[in-house]
Amino acid sequence: MIKSKIIASGHYLPERVVTNDDLSKVMNTNHEWIVERTGIEKRRWFVPGKDTVTSMSLEASKMAISNAGIPVKEIDFIIFATITPDYFIPGNGVLLQRELGLQGIGALDIRNACSGFVYALSIADQYIKSGMYKTILVVGAEIQSSALDKSDEGRSSAVIFADGAGAVILQANESDDSGILSSHLHADGDFAEELYVKDPGSSREVRISQEMIDAGGFNLYMNGNAVFKHAVVRFHEVILEALAANKMDVSQLNMLIPHQANLRISQYIQQKLGLADSQVYNNIMDYGNTTAATIPIAISEAMAAGLIKRGDLVCLAAFGSGFAWGSALIRW
Repeated sequence: MIKSKIIASGHYLPERVVTNDDLSKVMNTNHEWIVERTGIEKRRWFVPGKDTVTSMSLEASKMAISNAGIPVKEIDFIIFATITPDYFIPGNGVLLQRELGLQGIGALDIRNACSGFVYALSIADQYIKSGMYKTILVVGAEIQSSALDKSDEGRSSAVIFADGAGAVILQANESDDSGILSSHLHADGDFAEELYVKDPGSSREVRISQEMIDAGGFNLYMNGNAVFKHAVVRFHEVILEALAANKMDVSQLNMLIPHQANLRISQYIQQKLGLADSQVYNNIMDYGNTTAATIPIAISEAMAAGLIKRGDLVCLAAFGSGFAWGSALIRW
């Protein structure tokens, strides 16, 4: 039976470090307030003129390809998760394809925000299991700092979101039992406007106007209480769903890598599941919430640090805008 195995990973983070104290100079906030509510101490924001979503994803992909020890031409499909593409159209998949010199292979873009990487990984898994492709590059990358409202009015979201890129190489495996065991995807559009960016949209008479700009339609809106309330429920449900689907329980789980939405959410889920600190990987303290990039960045760091070993049972889980959420259970 064919399984999809993560054979390597890579990541890229902009060199610009923005601390909570830095933010306190431009908005009414402070280090203690931010840490208490989010767990974030600092984050990375892109360097204009140097970093683009394409360039960041290229660096993450090159690291993953190097770690995999495969020629770049072995990649036969790209799935790119982002809500902050360099262009309105086309998507970033073809831009990364061009930079890698992979003209001709397929490239698919996923716009599922915080759950984007889990959705992308699930799609890649189905392609590989069907035999359509053998080696897929799956990427999550975001530049969000340029769209944040950095005034007092927007501080609740401006202190959270950040920039970065992560990538994994997913490859067909028939030699052992390692690989993705199952993935589980859900969404509830009733809550679409609780976490969204309204403009630009094609259903307007004009896509961009001064009125839209003045109204703040291009800034991220987030109902933090609604997101937290649903996240703690859905995270828990979808992790247990993945374990139950494979006739396993929490006691068999070696590592949980959650989407880095808020450290309080991760800690709540950790407590609810009875997991030790060593069983949950968090890096939101240093990088903030990089949306589709959080999980692949965390995978890359965890693999580099030797925190995930061959044979480990690893669960990825995400929740966010849509509301959309999902999980993937992996035998490493």
